[in-house]
Amino acid sequence: MRIAILGAGAWGTALAAVVAQQHQVTLYARDPDQADRLRRDRENRCYLPGIGLPAGLRIESDLSCALEGSSLVVIATPISGLRESCSAIAHHGFGALVWLCKGLEEGTNLLPHAVVHQVLPGVLGAVLSGPSFALEVAQGHPTALTVAATEPALQEQVVEAFHRGALRVYKTSDVVGVEVGGAVKNVLALACGISDGLGLGQNARAALVTRGLSEMVRLGVALGGRPETLMGLTGMGDLILTCTGALSRNRQIGLALGRGESLGQALSALGHVAEGVRCARSVQALSAERGVDMPITAAVCAVLFDGVPAREMVAVLLARSPRAE
Repeated sequence: MRIAILGAGAWGTALAAVVAQQHQVTLYARDPDQADRLRRDRENRCYLPGIGLPAGLRIESDLSCALEGSSLVVIATPISGLRESCSAIAHHGFGALVWLCKGLEEGTNLLPHAVVHQVLPGVLGAVLSGPSFALEVAQGHPTALTVAATEPALQEQVVEAFHRGALRVYKTSDVVGVEVGGAVKNVLALACGISDGLGLGQNARAALVTRGLSEMVRLGVALGGRPETLMGLTGMGDLILTCTGALSRNRQIGLALGRGESLGQALSALGHVAEGVRCARSVQALSAERGVDMPITAAVCAVLFDGVPAREMVAVLLARSPRAE
């Protein structure tokens, strides 16, 4: 199978390195200098240091060359780059489209599939998501993902492309459920990081993960997702990983905020995109629009954007009236 992966960040590079062992893969880096470095070093020293790139992996900075003959195109950018990427490929010929983006588009509060279908109406598309740190995927550690598409044939095509070795791919038709899980878990990881940064203990973290899952399910169902999807890999699974894993960027930002650093300081030290920060306001706006109670998300937004001290928001959450679980 000929596959083009657009986006040479950590996740795009990791997936390209693994899949190139079985298929004809081209990794597209829009910066010609970055593409030159990747070709020369056979390593992405900026985003995935220490991982060698297979000799068979093509690297291109020319989009037409990258897309040529591709039966599957994978967009591996943050959601902030999804609309631009779809527009860039709109007049090129390709087979089906897969996106890895997690979050909601700023300004529109749209889930990724809605952005894709606004720009590319009628495209055959799927989302691939799940609990997956790019470094561990590249290192060949066992990882389970879910592909969501309404067309069974496309589900099978994505499984054929990516299900190999230590990488397992499950199938579902619940695109909304998968995407809601991928968006909300990053916001909740910020909350868990803040809690841990404040030294509130493992009991508090467990409570945040569990009650956060309830928030995720409520929003997902309100938007048309299925509860069982949000209890699976792309909901609970990704939530657990992002809230507890040392490689979680959103957790790292939360830890810094809990220790008293400003958001600007935390983001500068991280040096990478933390999708939860960009997504938090959109999740809060969407929950308000749909009448979904999401107190943990509201607390995160208050700390991120309103200057409310983290300890004060903890007190607000603890002071909420008792209720049935």
